[in-house]
Amino acid sequence: MKIKPLSDHILIEPMKKEEQTKSGILLPDTAEKERPEQGRVIAVGPGRKLRNGKFIPLEVKEGNIVLFTKYGPNEVKVGDTEYLIAREEDILAILE
Repeated sequence: MKIKPLSDHILIEPMKKEEQTKSGILLPDTAEKERPEQGRVIAVGPGRKLRNGKFIPLEVKEGNIVLFTKYGPNEVKVGDTEYLIAREEDILAILE
């Protein structure tokens, strides 16, 4: 199934980093963790629609690695894969 975001929405696959304590113990995915703040852009909408009907294109593109606000994006699950859907205003930076 393909997901196509609308307006200025962005589909993000969160990047899960392996966490390790200071003493070197690796924490499993089942451990209590905070929500990720970094991910890969999977799909983008056409942009923000102005009152005159024109669209302002988004600055992020598919494949970009982005930093986003921790609790801004909404979580969605498609099949076994979890994604985040964010508005462009929730994106803080593009990592290069």
